[in-house]
Amino acid sequence: MRLSRNVVLLGTVSLLADISSDMVMPLLPAFVVTLGAGAAYIGVIEGAAEGTAALFKYVSGRWADRVRRLLPLAVAGYALAALARPFLAVSQRPWQVLAVRNVDRIGKGIRTSPRDKLLAASAPRERLAEAYAFHRGMDHAGAAIGPFVAAGLLLVWPEQIRRVFLFAAIPGALAVLALLAVHETAQLTPRAEAGGQAKGGVPRRLLAAIALFTLGNSTDALLLLRAGTIGVPTAQLPLLWASLHLVRALLSWPMGRIADRLGRQRTLISGWLWYALCYAGFALARAPAHAWALFAAYGLVAALTEGTERALVADAAPPETRGRALGIYNLVTGAGLLAASVLAGQVWEHVSPAAALLLGAALAFAASALLALRPHPARQAPAA
Repeated sequence: MRLSRNVVLLGTVSLLADISSDMVMPLLPAFVVTLGAGAAYIGVIEGAAEGTAALFKYVSGRWADRVRRLLPLAVAGYALAALARPFLAVSQRPWQVLAVRNVDRIGKGIRTSPRDKLLAASAPRERLAEAYAFHRGMDHAGAAIGPFVAAGLLLVWPEQIRRVFLFAAIPGALAVLALLAVHETAQLTPRAEAGGQAKGGVPRRLLAAIALFTLGNSTDALLLLRAGTIGVPTAQLPLLWASLHLVRALLSWPMGRIADRLGRQRTLISGWLWYALCYAGFALARAPAHAWALFAAYGLVAALTEGTERALVADAAPPETRGRALGIYNLVTGAGLLAASVLAGQVWEHVSPAAALLLGAALAFAASALLALRPHPARQAPAA
């Protein structure tokens, strides 16, 4: 059975948007350092950006349950991010990078919950994890391609990071154009018939476990910084970032199908335990080869967890409150990322990088234990 047209188109939009975003992301930590900031400020930039996105994801989730059409919200969000990103090219101070990243993430916040609700309406319930995982896989494919494009531009114009930031506007604009081809379905009218539970929401144990995990899931920018501290040259960081997302792109869709068939909760617990092992590995790494192996292994985490988490949340709520449920989930994960990034940055600078990474591993293990205590009440899809 093929994926629906909307699922494929929304995946294409994310592919293009992430090519744009990840032409920038691998270079951002080194760029911020050249402006005079360090690990703690990088943590603040990324944490604040994701916290801002989380707030707007919640607000846009509430909007998504009230408006007649979701597409205008999604278009506005993608367009705002595409317009903001090139302004990094003229940033001269760390606070300016912080401002641009926040505007970029406001766009992400506006688009995410409406887009996720549209995805849920475009796939049958028993294939929700597959649909979300396919979308995340396309997202990661863009994140793998973006650094290669950035690396190619840097070969043509060595050390011209600002020029790469300008060129990132092109795939961002193409993403907005591709989004205009998406069609909404009749299921997306406000106050539609409930399709499951009388009251929509996210199971508290699931939310608590996700929040605990996210508290240890700091920005991946710190992993790039860790790679640099153990000997990976700055010029290779975009390729290292690309390898991470290549693994995610290749494994996300297959892992989503497995989650729908073997159980979403068990898949999520497995992903969190694998995260704990990877972060412990990053803490103990001592050579560039370790970084390359760990980034490849770390790619499996997203394949096991990202689509699965969203499917569990979407399946817990009926269509007319699904936007709110996804908004709450996005708020929890974004706020947790804000706290995690600031906390990890502080521990990194004032204790050690290994301590910050081991803290993330411990919290992931604790979240796995919490979720495993008993099955959550969300409905599980039948085996295919």
